[in-house]
Amino acid sequence: MQERYFAQPRVLGRAQENTLLRSVYNWMVLGLFVSGGIAYLTAHSAGLQQIIFGNSFMIWVLFLGELGLVFGISGGIHRMSAATASWLFLLFSFINGLTLSSIFLVYTSASLATTFFITGFTFGLTSLYGYATQTNLSSIGNYLFMGLIGIIVATTVNIFLRNSMLDLVISYIGILIFVGLTAYDTQKIRRMGENMAGADSESLGKMAILGALALYLDFVNLFLMLLRIFGRSDR
Repeated sequence: MQERYFAQPRVLGRAQENTLLRSVYNWMVLGLFVSGGIAYLTAHSAGLQQIIFGNSFMIWVLFLGELGLVFGISGGIHRMSAATASWLFLLFSFINGLTLSSIFLVYTSASLATTFFITGFTFGLTSLYGYATQTNLSSIGNYLFMGLIGIIVATTVNIFLRNSMLDLVISYIGILIFVGLTAYDTQKIRRMGENMAGADSESLGKMAILGALALYLDFVNLFLMLLRIFGRSDR
């Protein structure tokens, strides 16, 4: 009787875990689809290019808008509905697509496609590792976060230095950091699902958006780091 009593929560936890993970990946893929589509359309519209890249003010507006949405979703997820969180995530994906459109103006289509394939393969394997491993990855979370801060600072400094060697070093370190974050975030989402046995659809919906945002950011940043290494320009 005791074994059956304790088995039920574990079964419920596994079911919620699978439901949450499915929803997370569905939302992440949808976000990437929105961003990619908007980026492509923007890059092939002279009018939109002029509006976005014609002055630095618009770039800053989009950049600050993205930051605001990331912090807004992450910090306010418990105070908003799942529907609100979903629309904010799609809005973030839309805005990020506008800023990502610049890569179509710099890199060849072939190198973009190749790098996207490499990113997808790397992300998939790493996320699978994060899901399957029994090793507790929470201990590396703080180190990865500190590394991320270091990458942001170094990238900002190199905007002014324009040092190609430093840019290459930042890219390689960035790849390691975002590979680590992909595994870490996947395991974190899996454990979140394990602890949500009996949770209602509203709570699962909000956690799915939060998880999708984390993995979306990991994927996009990994793609951009790899693009700086493998990307080719004929312009």
